[in-house]
Amino acid sequence: MVRRQQHGRMDGVMVAVGAVGCLGFGAVACASGGAVTGGAPAGDPVRVLHRAADALVAAGSSKATTSLEMATGGTRVTIRGEGVYDYRKRLGRLRVLLPQDPAGAAARRPITELLAPGALFMKNRGAGVPADKWVRVDTGTLSDGNLVTGGATDPFAAAEVLRGTRSARFVGRTEVAGTGVRHYRGTADLGKAARAASEANRGPLGAAASGFATARVPFDAYLDDRGRIRKVRHRFSFVNGRQDVPVEVASTTLLYDFGTPADVRLPEGGDIYAGRIAAE
Repeated sequence: MVRRQQHGRMDGVMVAVGAVGCLGFGAVACASGGAVTGGAPAGDPVRVLHRAADALVAAGSSKATTSLEMATGGTRVTIRGEGVYDYRKRLGRLRVLLPQDPAGAAARRPITELLAPGALFMKNRGAGVPADKWVRVDTGTLSDGNLVTGGATDPFAAAEVLRGTRSARFVGRTEVAGTGVRHYRGTADLGKAARAASEANRGPLGAAASGFATARVPFDAYLDDRGRIRKVRHRFSFVNGRQDVPVEVASTTLLYDFGTPADVRLPEGGDIYAGRIAAE
């Protein structure tokens, strides 16, 4: 199967499902105040979660680790990533580790991903792409809005999903990596999230609302006392086009070291591969 990239777009590419196709799939005090007194914080949980992405913008940048777990037909794989993200420029860089293949061969070389408004750039993509070239994907054309495609959910997109929160409750106080946080559990709607999102994420989240098996996204979010997301776990469900049974995906994003430098430079036009992309 060969996939074609034209004018900087790669139709239907899915690293998490397509590039890992050999695995059997075929193919991210609250910002508004709200004192914490040891119990539930002041403020409606839905409104608190609607503002979580704004708290990240106020923080500027952070380090991030991601985990994408996919399960279908009794098979489960996990793809992990780590890097940095600039929430004001909407730019990020992740090093994504793909799992071993079913034959037990050594894990593939890490894929370097650059996240930008409207685009995903991948290096070490494989599938006939020269090692020194980048593949560019227009995230506005992806049926999952790049919540799954790259094998990692864009950290800011993960936060903006919470803008679509329809119901939520405060679970309690706990810790994430030694930091005191407030745990919320609820359900977001991708269509509502798209309408409330920043301009760069409206298109991708809108595509996900239409492309997933359901626009309803259950989540667990952990916010520190400044309202910043420290951990968020979403559960997505989509049909990959080759199977009638939806693929269940659990995406977990951890954010830490806020304010860390996040210098992300996008590739020049001559460094972007425009040839044919073969599915692996």
